[in-house]
Amino acid sequence: MSRIVRAAAIQISPVLGDDGLGTARKVCQAIREAAEKGVKLAVFPETFVPYYPYFSFIQPAFRFGGEHLELYERAVIIPGPVTDMVAETARDTGMVVVLGVNERDFGTLYNTQIVFDATGEILLKRRKITPTYHERMIWGQGDGSGLKVVESAAGRIGALACWEHYNPLARYALMTQHEEIHCAQFPGSLVGQIFADQMEVTIRHHALESGCFVVNATGWLTEDQIKDIARDPALEGPLRGGCFTAIVSPEGKLLAPPLTEGEGMVIADLDFALITKRKRMMDSVGHYARPELLSLLQDRRPARTVHYVGEADPVSTSTDEAAS
Repeated sequence: MSRIVRAAAIQISPVLGDDGLGTARKVCQAIREAAEKGVKLAVFPETFVPYYPYFSFIQPAFRFGGEHLELYERAVIIPGPVTDMVAETARDTGMVVVLGVNERDFGTLYNTQIVFDATGEILLKRRKITPTYHERMIWGQGDGSGLKVVESAAGRIGALACWEHYNPLARYALMTQHEEIHCAQFPGSLVGQIFADQMEVTIRHHALESGCFVVNATGWLTEDQIKDIARDPALEGPLRGGCFTAIVSPEGKLLAPPLTEGEGMVIADLDFALITKRKRMMDSVGHYARPELLSLLQDRRPARTVHYVGEADPVSTSTDEAAS
C-alpha cells in the first residue's frame, strides 16, 4: 500500500514592528489550523521569521543601516525562544514543519532553513549557500554541511531557498540523497509577475528532474505593509507580485491551484507511489545517471574560522601524563 502524506504550503504575511515574536506566534497559529485539516507537513516562506529584508531590495546599502540593525535585534537565535515555540507546536500537532528564519550567530545574520520533526526535534539547520544580489549586504554565506536530506515523519526531506534552485549542483546534491519531498522557499511580494513565472518553471522542473514532490511557500505583504516598507510611492511597485505558493507532483503536475495573492494554504495529498512511477522512467541518480562520465564532489565540512592544533584533550589525559 502506498504511503500518502498531506502537505500544506503556507502563504501568510509577517508581523512587522514588534519584538520579533509576533511572526513566530502567527506561524504556530497556522500550524494548528493546518493540523485541523489533517496536514502532516507544513512549509513556510523564506526567512519568514521575523520577516524577509525587503528594505534591502529597494534602498541603497548606505541608507538601510538602521533597518539592518533592527533585523539583528529581532533575528532568531538557534536554539532560542522562537525555535522552542515552533518545536512545541510541531510536537503538539504531530506535524513536520519547515521554517525559514533570519538566524543570528553573534555578529552575522544567515538565511536559514529549519526542519522540525513531528516530535519537535530539529532535524536540520541549513544556511543559504550564496545570498542573492542585494541579500549579500544582509546575510553571510552558508556551507556544504547543510546540503542534506533528512528522514522525517513525513518522509525524506530536502530544502533549498529561492535562487539556490538555480544552482544545479546544489539541487543534484539533494537528488543523490533521494529526497522524496523537496521544500522550497521564496520571499514573495517581490519583483512582480516575472518572478512568479520563473518560480513556477523552477519548481516544476525540479520535481521532474528529481522525481520528488515539491512544496513551495512564498510570503505575502499587505498594502499597508508595502507602504510602510517603501515609504515612497515610487518604490512600492517592486514589492508587489512574485507569489507562487504551490505543490507539485513528481510528474511536474500542480496538485492544487497555486496561490498568487493573499494569505492562505495550498493543501494536497502526496501519494508516494508517484515517485516510483516517475523514477521507473527516469531516475537522475540511478539508471539514468552516467557516473563514469559525470559525478559530483561535495565538501560537507562545516566552515570554520579557527583550527586548533596540538591541544591536549583533558578528558583523555591520564593522571601520570598530567603530572609530568
